[in-house]
Formats: sequence, C-alpha cells, structure tokens
Amino acid sequence: SQPEVTKASDGSLLGDLGHTPLSKKEGVKWQRPRLSRQALMRCCLVKWILSSTAPQGSDSSDGELELSTVRHQPEGLDQLQAQTKFTKKELQSLYRGFKNECPTGLVDEDTFKLIYAQFFPQGDATTYAHFLFNAFDADGNGAIHFEDFVVGLSILLRGTVHEKLKWAFNLYDINKDGYITKEEMLAIMKSIYDMMGRHTYPILREDTPAEHVERFFQKMDRNQDGVVTIEEFLETCQKDENIMSSMQLFENVI
Repeated sequence: SQPEVTKASDGSLLGDLGHTPLSKKEGVKWQRPRLSRQALMRCCLVKWILSSTAPQGSDSSDGELELSTVRHQPEGLDQLQAQTKFTKKELQSLYRGFKNECPTGLVDEDTFKLIYAQFFPQGDATTYAHFLFNAFDADGNGAIHFEDFVVGLSILLRGTVHEKLKWAFNLYDINKDGYITKEEMLAIMKSIYDMMGRHTYPILREDTPAEHVERFFQKMDRNQDGVVTIEEFLETCQKDENIMSSMQLFENVI
C-alpha cells in the first residue's frame, strides 16, 4: 500500500492543485461510495482503531476487517447497524479496537491530536485534529462516545454526497452558528496545509490557502452577504465539479 505522505497529497479539501478531477481520473462517477475494505483502511481513524486488534505479524494495511472472534459488543449493536452503513462484523471489529484504545469508552481531543501526529509526521496536525474533533463531538462536551464516532465515520466513508457535504459544512462552521465565514474556511484550509507539511507541496506559496478560499467563497456566497449558508454550500458544491473534486470529501485526511 502507498505510504501516507503520498496518499495524503492528492487533493482532498485543498483546492485544485493542478489535479484532474477524480471523476475524469478514474473514469467512474465520483459520487459512488467506495464500500471496499481497502477504502476503509485508508482512513486514519479506522487504521488507528484496528491497529491494536490486528493479529500479530499481519499487515494491517491489507484492509482486513475480518478479525478473530469478537467478545466485546457495544450496547445497541442492531440499532447502530440500522443507523450506519457498517456491517455487524465491521461494527464489532471497530468496537473491539475502540475499547482497546479507549478503555473508558470515550475519545478526547488529545487522542485525536496523537492519531493525526502519527499519520502526518511531516506537518503539524494539532489545529486540524482540534477542528475535526469538534465536528465529531456533536454535543460539545469534550468527549466522543463510540456511537458518535461510528455514526460520523459512516457518513464520511459511506455516506451519500449530500450527507458528506452536510458533515463538511459542520466542520467548516467552526462556531456552529449555522453560517460559514471566510475566516472559518481559511482556518480549516490552513490547518490542512499545516498538517500536510510544507514539503508535501514544495511549490505552494504562503497565500495559496487564501486564494482557494477567495475563489470558493465567491462561488458559494451567492447573495454576497459575507457568509455561506448550508443551502448555498450544498447547491454550489453539487453544481461545481471543481469544488467537488477538490474537496473530495475528506477521504485523504480523515
């Protein structure tokens, strides 16, 4: 499997860094959710969780979710199966890893920072991990339960375009007031650039995140009132192939 650094450098939310839009590159419609185990294992959070449960000597990057018999079972597994797009077996594997990594049953922000520092050693992931944690922490109490964790993961990895965009809006809306400001969008973009590390994109100039934000914002803020609403965000993203392909909905930075 590819090393994280190269994998992480192919676009994600970073704007159109001279990349072919995904739909053209792969010859398939971009929206089709990838349900393979390999796609699952490209997710840092899944890798983190499953690393503790992978059988010794196995290559966990093969994307094997079929782990040895699972003893742990979360409360309401059937309900979680109905709420998410994970199979029962996948939920059991995720839960087993979650309990190994977080015996208290809760993930805090410092854990997110450690995970992302591990997967993006070439940059500073602190700020991005902070924003991402807040997007998962729906009730804002500083801790994420297993249930919140897998519901969020399910949207990001297997949700419809509409579901993923709503989640993306929530990430960008840092103060959760229902609007995205240019400053909020810039803060998220900068945090991703910082995490990717300067050498990942040696050609980038300091003002590149600001340029992307300026361009995105002009397209999204349809009534020019200085803020982007969820309606404006959804409409623009779904109509604009460049925004869709450059967002590539987090697949490389979750």
